[in-house]
Amino acid sequence: MRIRLDISYDGHNFMGFQRQTELRSVQKEIEIVLSKIFNTPIVITASGRTDAKVHALNQVVTFTPTREINDLEKLRYSLNCILPNDIHVNKIAFVDDTFHPRASAISKEYHYVLNMGEANPFYENYRWEFKRKLDVSLMKQAMKCFIGEHNFMNFTTKEEDAHNYIRNIYSFDLIENGNELTFIIKGNGFMRYMVRMIIGTIVMVGLHKENISFISEKLNSKNRNTVIYKALPNGLYLYKVFYKEDKQ
Repeated sequence: MRIRLDISYDGHNFMGFQRQTELRSVQKEIEIVLSKIFNTPIVITASGRTDAKVHALNQVVTFTPTREINDLEKLRYSLNCILPNDIHVNKIAFVDDTFHPRASAISKEYHYVLNMGEANPFYENYRWEFKRKLDVSLMKQAMKCFIGEHNFMNFTTKEEDAHNYIRNIYSFDLIENGNELTFIIKGNGFMRYMVRMIIGTIVMVGLHKENISFISEKLNSKNRNTVIYKALPNGLYLYKVFYKEDKQ
């Protein structure tokens, strides 16, 4: 049996999720604490990587314990006592060895927060302080272009074969709260910088610097010519990873 951790973290002071030798990462911090608790090196596996400054509300990781665990909640309590304040274990559970946090995932949901109004220094690390008005109605029209199955090779920096660029976006919504906009995008998977490049392009449409047709051309192009627009990382949140085993 393996142990699954559903964790949240404030990405502001991390150079991403993935372990890095010299730099602070979420994976490194969790492995340090688990290795102390079990008194042996522990390696975790995650549902995916997040970039520097990107946050997570429900990232999923697993690890194999080196001794029998009778009280999972006690282990969760111990982890939260030792982990730094910018990482928290929300839930803990046993899973069988067939469960893989990335391969078993059926979909992921990301949220992106942008502010069109005056900047607030207390929110600077948690949303894009854009400080300019956008054509929200036009952006909503543009967002519809991304829904469905497409080749997203021009919306990622991932370097792989063309068939690996195909992704299916199930839904793409926008919630308005005054000047604050929250984009909610859910799909079967996302590649490196994909969400940020999509949001960055949508914002350019909202500024009337790109037409909606620009999106269709980039999605249907047979040639690799990635978009140059990329939203800031601090407004991005990995909101939830979905599995068949979970209640939807």
